[in-house]
Amino acid sequence: MAIFTSSTRDIPASAAVPRHVAIIMDGNGRWAKKRFMPRVAGHHRGVETVRDTVKYCLERGIEYLTLFAFSSENWRRPEDEVTLLMQLFVRALQQEVAKLHRNGVRLRVVGDLSRFDANLQSLISASEAKTEGNEKLTLTIAANYGGRWDILQAVNRMALAQPEKQGNWSEADLAPYLAMSYAPEPDLFIRTGGEERVSNFLLWQLAYSELYFTDTLWPEFDSAAFDAAIGSYQQRERRFGRTSEQLVEKQQPLIPEVESDTSHNTSATSSQIDA
Repeated sequence: MAIFTSSTRDIPASAAVPRHVAIIMDGNGRWAKKRFMPRVAGHHRGVETVRDTVKYCLERGIEYLTLFAFSSENWRRPEDEVTLLMQLFVRALQQEVAKLHRNGVRLRVVGDLSRFDANLQSLISASEAKTEGNEKLTLTIAANYGGRWDILQAVNRMALAQPEKQGNWSEADLAPYLAMSYAPEPDLFIRTGGEERVSNFLLWQLAYSELYFTDTLWPEFDSAAFDAAIGSYQQRERRFGRTSEQLVEKQQPLIPEVESDTSHNTSATSSQIDA
C-alpha cells in the first residue's frame, strides 16, 4: 500500500499543477431547469462533463481526480430522481469503462456500496478490476459517500485490527483505513454551481486543500473554467502552518561559501544550488 504525506504531520510537496483535484459536481438540475428540461437531462449532460474533465486532467498531467457523484444524504431526494441516478450510474459504467481503460485511467469507487443493488455492485467490482493496472490517472467516484461515514468506518476498522492499543491510536494508525488511503490528499477542491460549502465530502482529506468555488454550473464547466480553477490554485501560497517569510527563505538559492586564495590573486565564483 502506498504511503502518502499527511498535511497535518508533514509538509507535502507543492507543484504548479495540482497532483490531486477533488470536485463537487453541482448544478445539473439547475442547468436543466434553465432550459425547461427535466432534471435528469442535466445529469445526462453532467456525465459528458465528467468525460471532458478526465480528458483535461490527462492533458495537464494531473494524477488523481475525485468526483462526488452521490452523497449519503442524496437518498433524501425524490425517489424517481434517485432511481434515475442509479440507472445513469449503471449506464455510465457500461459505456465509459472501456474508454477509461484504453486511456490508461484507473477507476475506483468509494462509499458505502452495500446499499446499491447486486447488479451495480457487480459492475463496480468488474470495472475496478479491469482498470486496476492503469497508472496515467486515478479517477475516483464517491458514491453513497459521506465524510463522517468515512472517518467512522475507518475508526471502527482500525479498532478491530489493533485492539491492543486500547484507544492510543495515532493519525498514522487511522490513515490506512480511510476510503481513499490509496491517494494523496487533494491539492485543489472545486465546487461548481455557486454553493460555498464542502457538504460532508472528504472531511479528513481536505484539511489543507485549496478551496475554489465557482458559479459555473457543472454541465457548463469546460476547459476554460477548469483552467481558471487551476490558475487560482497557482496563485495560492501553500504554507501548511508556516509563515510567508519561511516560504521565502526556503525558496532562496543556497550559495556555498568559497574561500579565495588572495596570495595568488585569484577569485572564485559560486554556482547556484536549488533550494
